[in-house]
Amino acid sequence: MDGARDSARGRARDGARDIVCRPATSADLPAIAAVRIRSWQAAYRGSVPQDYLDGLDVDAETARWKSRSLDGHHVAVVDGSVVGWLHAGPYRADEGEDVPGPSCGEVSAIYALPEVWGLGVGRRLLAYGLGELRRLGLSPVLLWVLVANERARRFYERAGFHADGPVVGFEVGGATLPEMRYRYDG
Repeated sequence: MDGARDSARGRARDGARDIVCRPATSADLPAIAAVRIRSWQAAYRGSVPQDYLDGLDVDAETARWKSRSLDGHHVAVVDGSVVGWLHAGPYRADEGEDVPGPSCGEVSAIYALPEVWGLGVGRRLLAYGLGELRRLGLSPVLLWVLVANERARRFYERAGFHADGPVVGFEVGGATLPEMRYRYDG
């Protein structure tokens, strides 16, 4: 049954893993914070200043999230544990930004715990998020990725995204890093 899906419930089997994708709840906040922080610390080592990465704190991140709306936030769960997190919704265009249409969607965040990289969690979570955006009538879908994050760029390209031109500076930890916009028309 490898690769079989039950999209109505956000479930998929990828190899031996049963991956359940669902909307996030407030009970997921500590796990979402841990996913984001551990993923950043692994993926951005050597790109984002190390002192910034070392200073990321799950408890502080969880506390910041307590007052946020969870609209558009989704998680991937394996064996009862949150192992991935995605945020998707209407595109948040900067003033004066060239946007391909009025009803664009955006994947503004997608992260998985490093120990599940390459096991299908990210693919399943992205497919689930794209389905949610389609359900909302948001197309095309845009996202931003650090130019130096070649692993993520390959991931998005395999999923059907392509670079669509803009490159801007992303400020984090006292550094400005180039990030580029990707587009999905599927």
